[in-house]
Amino acid sequence: MSRAQRALPPARGSAVEARDQMVEHQLRRRGNFDERVLEAMARVPRERFVPDDLRHLAYEDGVLPIGGGQTISQPFMVATICQLLELSGNERVLDVGTGSGYQAAVLAELAAQIVTIERVPALAERAQSALAQAGYSGVEVLLGDGSLGAPAWAPFHGIAVAAAAPAIPPALVEQLAVGGRLVVPRGGRRGQRLVLVERTEDGLRERASVSCRFVPLLGAEGFSAGGS
Repeated sequence: MSRAQRALPPARGSAVEARDQMVEHQLRRRGNFDERVLEAMARVPRERFVPDDLRHLAYEDGVLPIGGGQTISQPFMVATICQLLELSGNERVLDVGTGSGYQAAVLAELAAQIVTIERVPALAERAQSALAQAGYSGVEVLLGDGSLGAPAWAPFHGIAVAAAAPAIPPALVEQLAVGGRLVVPRGGRRGQRLVLVERTEDGLRERASVSCRFVPLLGAEGFSAGGS
């Protein structure tokens, strides 16, 4: 059974309607997204990945706190990252900064295998539970320093980073397959731009995309905790 045909647990009608409106108003009318990305965003129950007391805000156009100083990303940013990766359905993808697990779920709709890594144990545990309950038990959730990637699972055809890095982490570039794409918010703690890095037979190609603001990527090849 394909991801598109998989039967997810039923959601409340109000959540389904809110999800459809999110896709139509925040994505379709606002960005140049292909149908595969829009369909993936329409299938993932975002309300399953936010705290219970914030479920009524699950489809708002913005970030929401999920604990531990972390957030669930704005739907537009998740869709933009997925669009830049240009996944066809057969890839192995690394999701850096699991957070709530929402981006990993969307990526699971677009690729064959998802490995996601989170540095905060409580978030990793909750994300794994949320992914399983939403029908994405095949996503591999790792605990560790996301800035160093997951070398045991490399190479990756796509790497999506949901936290801001001061520079593109060399470890992630090393784990990118030839023909693969890495998307990472690069900049300071107060503002960044999404950057697409493509690995070709001739080397690396890089281009900047939209402005954004993500929580910092903490780790050996990211920001230091409490640093500037």
